[in-house]
Amino acid sequence: MVNFDNILKYLAVQAPLRAFSGEDFNATKMAVQEYTLPALPYAYNALEPHISAQIMELHHSKHHQAYVTNLNNALKLQVAAVGAGDIASQIEMQQVIKFNGGGHINHSLFWKNLAPAESEETKPEAAKELVAAVEKTWGSLDDFKKAFSSTLLGIQGSGWGWLVKDSANGLRIVTTKDQDPVVGRDVPVFGIDMWEHAYYLQYLNGKAAYVENIWNVINWKTAEERFLGTSEATTL
Repeated sequence: MVNFDNILKYLAVQAPLRAFSGEDFNATKMAVQEYTLPALPYAYNALEPHISAQIMELHHSKHHQAYVTNLNNALKLQVAAVGAGDIASQIEMQQVIKFNGGGHINHSLFWKNLAPAESEETKPEAAKELVAAVEKTWGSLDDFKKAFSSTLLGIQGSGWGWLVKDSANGLRIVTTKDQDPVVGRDVPVFGIDMWEHAYYLQYLNGKAAYVENIWNVINWKTAEERFLGTSEATTL
């Protein structure tokens, strides 16, 4: 279960709700800084042939943009509902913020944990400490990939698969439903989008081929930084 307050706290890292300075708190005067679509750190065709340019452009410029647009609209309506004391609308907006805020968080993390195949970032050697922890937990990197891939293919409907670091510095494979993000004390090391819009135009119903090929574009360098806590990639 995703806690709505955690979603708002996560989003506030990038764009907090702000009361006007010099005045007492007043929900009707609360300003909402708008979120924006982050630029990709590579070209739309940079992940080919594993993820096509067509998918990347639609996924980023249309799907992710829709989450950002809907999130901004929902936050404005939420502030207005708080100011008006409209409890029913506040409850309604919580679900909209959870879904679209989660979509924005998840995709912002997703783009950063991908990189062009054959680049230095996609080599496991770029994540020596993470790989050592993976081998300690699963026995080998190949066994981890098999376990992660099996988890991804077991997702029913839409969702995400994640490698997370927990509060005890252990590693776990978890899934989240729809656009629920990883929240609480778990740190997302990397995630894979299993919504059909992430692969269908290229792989049709061949989810297994998508999962197999996406390992070629995992950014192990970013994953290592997230695992070590030395990267800002876990914030938006």
